[in-house]
Amino acid sequence: MAVFTVLPEKAIENIRGRIRQRLITLMHVKMQNSDTVPIMDPTVELSNMDSSNTRQNTVENSRMRNSLEGIKSSENTMLSKTTIQTYTDEEQIDVPDITEGHFSFRKLWAFTGPGFLMSIAYLDPGNIESDLQAGVAASYKLLWVLLSANILSLIMQRLSARLGVVTGIHLAEMCYMQYKTVPRFMLWIMVEIAIIGSDMQEVIGTAIALYLLSNKAIPLWGGVLITIVDTFTFLFLDKYGLRKLEFFFGFLITVMAITFGYEYIVTSPPQSEVVAGLFTPWCKNCDNDAITQAVGIVGAVIMPHNLYLHSALVKSRKIDRTKKVQVQDANMYFFTEACIALFVSFIINIFVVSVFAYGLFDKSNKDVYTMCYENNFTLGIETFENNTNDVEADLYHGGIYLGCQFGAAAMYIWGIGILASGQSSTMTGTYAGQFAMEGFLNLQWPRWKRVLVTRVIAIIPTLAVAFRANIYNLSTMNELLNAVMSLQLPFAVLPTIGFTSSLQIMGDFKNGFTNKVISCALGVVVFAVNIYFVIDTVEERVTKHWAILLLIAIYAIFYVLFCMYLIVHTAIQMGATRLTENAFIIKYVGHPRDVNPESSSPVPYTMQG
Repeated sequence: MAVFTVLPEKAIENIRGRIRQRLITLMHVKMQNSDTVPIMDPTVELSNMDSSNTRQNTVENSRMRNSLEGIKSSENTMLSKTTIQTYTDEEQIDVPDITEGHFSFRKLWAFTGPGFLMSIAYLDPGNIESDLQAGVAASYKLLWVLLSANILSLIMQRLSARLGVVTGIHLAEMCYMQYKTVPRFMLWIMVEIAIIGSDMQEVIGTAIALYLLSNKAIPLWGGVLITIVDTFTFLFLDKYGLRKLEFFFGFLITVMAITFGYEYIVTSPPQSEVVAGLFTPWCKNCDNDAITQAVGIVGAVIMPHNLYLHSALVKSRKIDRTKKVQVQDANMYFFTEACIALFVSFIINIFVVSVFAYGLFDKSNKDVYTMCYENNFTLGIETFENNTNDVEADLYHGGIYLGCQFGAAAMYIWGIGILASGQSSTMTGTYAGQFAMEGFLNLQWPRWKRVLVTRVIAIIPTLAVAFRANIYNLSTMNELLNAVMSLQLPFAVLPTIGFTSSLQIMGDFKNGFTNKVISCALGVVVFAVNIYFVIDTVEERVTKHWAILLLIAIYAIFYVLFCMYLIVHTAIQMGATRLTENAFIIKYVGHPRDVNPESSSPVPYTMQG
């Protein structure tokens, strides 16, 4: 004989709330295959609950317990019956219940974390090297480009975070819902290329740092192999909880701020020139190399996979998305945190540009060699050639120069900063890959498998270069990787703009007319400068063999066609409904899919009427 336990009223209300979240979650999905999750009407279900008497509550409690079996998360994202959620109830961080409408530093602290993890991508070895080269090529004249790129990045990161906060669905999951199978799979491949490219830069940065810190005792290939071990070290830290991992990355950002800040202080660049470079939007008497570096800054700063990452990281906080005020609060606090995080990373980038603008701008190898000789710095004498060629500008030579100018301590401190840069970027790339896989493929691997696969893919070509070549080739590879990631930018920016401008997806929180215009205009600028950067890189770095050029031409055709597809899809999401009158577009592109196909509104603030 079955025995039912009558739960206290408070417990019943709590279970009802979780059932409501579960039902809303299910209604966020419109599956494209036979595994579609049944969609229920929460209004009817909850109405039945409210009309139950005590005896009925007893039976209802049993039903509720059965329904709650297998519920692992309070997130409003469920792509299939078997989906494993990114953050469980235990992993999500509670937000203090403080009166809405009043700014609270305690509440801001609860929301602090995702923005700083996102900002690490702005401090990876590829960005640091791009900063260094910009200072060498144009002195302080490109600081305004760095400032503009960071403002643009903040706008795009804001849109990415809002998507995750408002819908409870991150960018890759939304792509799964909104794109047809073939373009969705192609989009995933492009995002994976960007992630692997970023991972290769982290491997290169770590290998160079270890090579520098060990005074060449650890060969480049040895540093590459060590990065396999360090990644699993991060996985060990992850077991202690998300908050502790966020603190650890905050510590690494602090290390970078201290080390690069130290170099800035001992260099003491003229502050008036630094300020003038920040707010004078022009590059007087700049050559083609300086222009290329300006474009390279934009390509290095804005990381395509970072938009996917940020939209998922914001899901780590517990937010009741049925309450509009709480969603507004979350948007405000996440944006405030992102502003602070990007400001910190921006200051660190200024340090790097200014240090090498002051020390290496308009200098030749002979100038640096002479300085190393006068200061009796043996490593510098061995590294720099005594000729009149422009000085080499990369992570390794930059560290050697600092040793010549300010002593071995400055060189080792630089190496520590580069090591922190490479290590901190490691896990964010892993997270981005995990979110992309679980979203685009409706699949989640254990994190250790994800790390192993991405690291092996990143290490194989890097290891081949490290074995067969020298430090110069690794730096050249870094530049090519910046170009590769620049190519992937449309595959993150276009979906982000489109989804956040859609009424069906964002409801009252969709982009207004001004935001749409700004986003589109900035998107056009970014695409233009990145295409210039890629073309210039191909002309300078790629061998002019007919087979290679043919492959590039084929890829270029595919790239343009796919971008056109995404542009049309984005236009439809933004309200260009006339395009859906075309039968060809309907068949191959489709139309916006309501994240809540069976109900007029998944949550109170997404009314379409």
